[in-house]
Amino acid sequence: MRPRRLHRTELPVSTVALARYLIGKTLVRELPKGRITGRIVETEAYLPHDAACHAFNGPTRRNRSLFLEHGHAYVYFIYGNHFMLNVSSEKQGIGAGVLLRALEPLAGMQLMKRGRSHVPQKDRVRGPGRLAAALRVNMKLDGLDLCAKGPLWLGTAVKPAGPIGRSVRIGITRDAHRPLRFFEHGNPFVSGPKSLRS
Repeated sequence: MRPRRLHRTELPVSTVALARYLIGKTLVRELPKGRITGRIVETEAYLPHDAACHAFNGPTRRNRSLFLEHGHAYVYFIYGNHFMLNVSSEKQGIGAGVLLRALEPLAGMQLMKRGRSHVPQKDRVRGPGRLAAALRVNMKLDGLDLCAKGPLWLGTAVKPAGPIGRSVRIGITRDAHRPLRFFEHGNPFVSGPKSLRS
């Protein structure tokens, strides 16, 4: 079953609702040598007025994609070596987003492997930094419309999502108590400690 590109009207205009909605949906990366696809199995919501959200202090040159209409890519660089892929999640002008934390690979495993043969297959798209690296996500994709034809897009689910779990977010210090992480229960590609996967 091949995924169909999601229409913007299908995406909830609410950060928490979108973070939950995206579990089980498909992420597609078009590359010159082929296509990589994966099921989204873990997300985190970063809300308006959330101290952990990059939009907390208002729009800047770096975070302006978070303020785009829901369904656009917000890509940022962190720790000097990782890109992170987010989806803008509110009406235009309101800064908020959903971080894509893990995928279940569906196709293009050999493309994911390129330059990462030392990483076990199970871990190549497990965690947001690895996900972005495997899909060749970089700053050129920042601001991209994920509901339009292009090199990276959101697609429909190819199979129903299982039960969805919820927990605190991982690796943050501000507003760390908020249960804004969503994941597919029992999926081996979900990242984080075991205590946050069940």
